[in-house]
This record gives sequence, C-alpha cells and structure tokens, in this order.
Amino acid sequence: MPPKVKITKQDIIDTALALIREGGAQALNARGIAAALNCSTQPIFSNFSTMDALQDAVTAAAYACYLAFLQREVECGNYPQYKAMGMAYIRFAKEEKELFRLLFMCDRGGQDLVPTADFSTSVEIIMQANGISREKAELMHLEMWTCVHGIAAMLATSFFAPEWELISRMLTDIYQGLRAKHTSKEGEQ
Repeated sequence: MPPKVKITKQDIIDTALALIREGGAQALNARGIAAALNCSTQPIFSNFSTMDALQDAVTAAAYACYLAFLQREVECGNYPQYKAMGMAYIRFAKEEKELFRLLFMCDRGGQDLVPTADFSTSVEIIMQANGISREKAELMHLEMWTCVHGIAAMLATSFFAPEWELISRMLTDIYQGLRAKHTSKEGEQ
C-alpha cells in the first residue's frame, strides 16, 4: 500500500498564494513553498510537472479569488452591477495588492486580449443599458476599464489613495461622459 499523500495540490497552491501575498510574485519558487510547508521540493514536483504548471495553477487560483471578490461586490447591491464590477476591481487592487499585480500588472507583451467572463458580462450590461451595438459597447468598456485600471494601479502601488466616495463619483462621471459620447449621433464618428 503506497504511503498516504500528506501534501496536496491545494496545499501547495494555498501556500503559494500566501507567499505571493507576503512577498509578491517573485516569492513564488519551489524552495520557498517547500520551506513554508516544512517539506522538501519533492511533493511540489510530484503534484506539478514543472514550475510553469505550478505558476499556471497559482494564477488560476488568484483569478478565482478575484472572481469571488467581484461576485461578493455585485451581490452586496451597493452599486448597479456594472459599477459594482469596477468598484470590485479597484477594491481588489487595494486589498489584494500582490494578487492584483500578479494578474493585472504583469508583462503581457505579444498576448492578445482574451475576453474574460467579466469582460463579456460588462459588454452585455452596457449594450442593454444604453441600446448600443456590441462594437460600441466593447469600445466603451475598454475606455472605462482603462480608467478603472488606472485608479486600481495607483491603489495597488500606494501612489494615490482616494476615499471610496470619491472613487465612486469618479466612476460615475467617467461612465456618464462615455455614455453621452457613445449614445449620441456625434459619437458615431
């Protein structure tokens, strides 16, 4: 009978996330995880064939944390759904700085923008709320997302820390300006 597995994939992923939260993405290495788990690197490479496989699993787990964060913000009902999604992105940057950096502030050179579930949902919300085409809704969301990401990046790097009320007002102002542009006849240029 083989020995019972003491350290699971989930143990490794959870430990890796904790290390990233403490020391950033550069803290993700087999020796650091093994030290935190009080084991050799053998269980890590028994569960993950390569460091790339481990990094992919950890990134997927970090993204799942973000999506859960997003879901909680939307379910709170403090804002309309689209605004809640933007506020969640910003709040995630403030409260989970290192996970935010891992997911949204890494070099993506050469990668295409792959629409995620939250991107697709956002475009649908904009289309329905404003009666505009998918093309316009995608552009409007990209413009809005650029502003939201800017605020989030400033919070994640402790560059700028406005109060939540000001952030909420800023998002409303930006959205209303973009909405006016994309729903007017002049916005069709």
